[in-house]
Amino acid sequence: MTVLDRFLGYVVIDSQSEEDAGKIPSTEKQFAMSDKLAAELAALGVKDVIRDEMGYVYGKLPSNLDREVPAVGFCSHIDTATELPGPSETPRVIKGYDGSVIALNDRISLDPATDKALAASVGCDLVVTNGETLLGGDDKAGVAEIMTAVQYFVEHPEVKHGTFCFAFTPDEEVGTSTDEFSVEKWGADVGYTVDGAGPNEIEFENFNAAWGHVAFHGMVTHPGGAKNVMKNANLMAMEFAGMLPAAERPEHTEGYEGFYHLISMGGTCDEAQLAYLLRDPDRESFEQRKVTMQAAADFIRAKYGEKAVDVTFKDSYYNMAEVVEQHPECLEHARAAIRAAGLTPVSNCIRGGTDGCRISFMGVPCPNLGTGSYNHHGNTEFANVQHMEKMVEIILGIVKEYAK
Repeated sequence: MTVLDRFLGYVVIDSQSEEDAGKIPSTEKQFAMSDKLAAELAALGVKDVIRDEMGYVYGKLPSNLDREVPAVGFCSHIDTATELPGPSETPRVIKGYDGSVIALNDRISLDPATDKALAASVGCDLVVTNGETLLGGDDKAGVAEIMTAVQYFVEHPEVKHGTFCFAFTPDEEVGTSTDEFSVEKWGADVGYTVDGAGPNEIEFENFNAAWGHVAFHGMVTHPGGAKNVMKNANLMAMEFAGMLPAAERPEHTEGYEGFYHLISMGGTCDEAQLAYLLRDPDRESFEQRKVTMQAAADFIRAKYGEKAVDVTFKDSYYNMAEVVEQHPECLEHARAAIRAAGLTPVSNCIRGGTDGCRISFMGVPCPNLGTGSYNHHGNTEFANVQHMEKMVEIILGIVKEYAK
């Protein structure tokens, strides 16, 4: 089975996760992907496979070397993002893209003039949406690539390799994928998430991340007699938001510039809530963002009363560079495999995170590779088939690098 065949079979499975579900997996439908992968691995004859009660899938192919080398692991997530549903029917495949504008529907188009990844895909085969759904390349492209690499090693026992570990996680898109992840079941000494974009990417820096929840508590009274009595929680929330630096929002930042992202808001005169994502690649600057939000809350309290606002933070993950840079060989082997595939390696700072961020702090250095899929989390998402094939080649190449 080709990587494209696998990919087209996976993306039509509804495995969307759900925010604030309070359980793993957050949606029962993610088990459809877990079960499919477990069944495919069984059909390939892979004996060492675990599909646990939370939908995680772990497996490994034993080493066929006569010496010990590090066990190498690859990881992708089975859930898709929450912004839009995934396709319910097989997506359109465009053979030999000619560089023109691609009309996805009457309203939405892909235009190479404004899309660098698309412009770089001329001559390649593409998988696109109908403009109404996600594609699911984040991260079913990664899943398909790892599974295709497993199939290759199973069908070519003559190819020498160390222990090849793989894992598939639920709920990455809602930030809980590694809460119950077991590095022991995975078994890798060094790992790679396959959850990026271009096949020449090897990413080992990311933003530290936290959730910031701000709750405002007002005083309600009849507006006719509200003077010097009413305290409007909605207006407190607006005032608080206005105190955070406007230039430090996602839409005004790039590269290594951190940000405050107001991701949701709601409320009444009596109670209001703001939810923020705080992200910064520098740990000290990251912590200072919390201090800035607390200072804004102190101002609200001084103005409206001590009980006017509560601020809570929950850290999500930290910059994996703190761990990965202590293991340069995992970057060197990946770069060698990328070069062997005819590409020039590039490394950019992820302005978010991957499963590998937390896995790295669990003791397994775990930088991130590309997938060959692009424009994630939106209805212009597409996958480049030749780039996906390159990713299979790179995964195989990394395992072979450790076996040399």
